[in-house]
Amino acid sequence: MAEIRARSTEVAGTPASVAAAVAHARDEVLPAVQRMPGCLGLSVLADPRGGRCIVTTSWRDGQALADSREEVRPFAERTAALLGGEPEVREWEVAAMHRVLDAGDGARARVTWLRTPPDAVDRAVDAVRLSLMPKLDDLPGFCSVSVLVRRDEGLTVAAVSYGSREDAEAAADGAREFREGLAPAMGLEVLDTAEFDVAVAHLRVPETT
Repeated sequence: MAEIRARSTEVAGTPASVAAAVAHARDEVLPAVQRMPGCLGLSVLADPRGGRCIVTTSWRDGQALADSREEVRPFAERTAALLGGEPEVREWEVAAMHRVLDAGDGARARVTWLRTPPDAVDRAVDAVRLSLMPKLDDLPGFCSVSVLVRRDEGLTVAAVSYGSREDAEAAADGAREFREGLAPAMGLEVLDTAEFDVAVAHLRVPETT
């Protein structure tokens, strides 16, 4: 099976502009990218208090991702302009996806960025796949977990979504245990962690685990 790919556009903008940026992504970007060959879907993670947004599109394979670069560029620029920040665009390999429920209204995501030596990226993926994923299945409100990697940079990002803010808060201790205990024990550097509202949940990446 071809490797599923993703492109993320992250913008640190102003809180007052988040609603407009989410509406733009939902009403204009999503329909447009769905018409592009090889596009699977789109998601938006938003922090209305901090003004940070991450718009992610998923693609059938690397060729579809590459072919879409120029066509999606104006949408990324428009999103950044609405938010009042500079876009940070990155392309990823989807290393793992596990979903038990579709995220609905009120869903919440916790995102963790990890770094390893480039030749040890699979160690980070295995840490999430083998150590974290089995525990998530038993948590109330757990919806999905996705793992994206940039092998040349040794960068891994894991996004775990829950049905509500309350569900995400209830899982906070387990997430902290992973960041502060398991990850360092496996040689993984935790770069950042943040929580977001799942403003648009239409990424449609197939199950890979």
